[in-house]
Amino acid sequence: MTSRADLPPVQRPSGWAIGGLIFAGSIMITAGIFQAIAGLTAILNDTFFVVGNNYAFRFDVTTWGWIHLILSVIVAVAGAALFARRSWAAGVAIVIAILSALSNFLFLPYYPFWALLIIALDIWVIWAVTRPGVLDR
Repeated sequence: MTSRADLPPVQRPSGWAIGGLIFAGSIMITAGIFQAIAGLTAILNDTFFVVGNNYAFRFDVTTWGWIHLILSVIVAVAGAALFARRSWAAGVAIVIAILSALSNFLFLPYYPFWALLIIALDIWVIWAVTRPGVLDR
């Protein structure tokens, strides 16, 4: 029989890690809302986004609209799960942040400042949810 004294000490997450988790959840929900707006804009008004002719990855703007709209819902749900400190939320948040960063990299010629901002925030989300003990209760 193992006594409580024999168990290893529980590592408490730092205040930075907890603050980062709350920030990551907030950013994911906010980015999800803004990506939904960008997606709806691309679907409803495909002349809003303009791209030059010399870009290797050229997709139809309406296609990008649907990609952003679908991703936005998943991003917002994962952000809400981070607030609830669900154990599966970290894995989903990492995968979704990677997908979001990749899609925004390909979206660079359409809306460069926004795409770079989202990529930077996706990197922050990945950092925040990988801190030790953040999702432990």
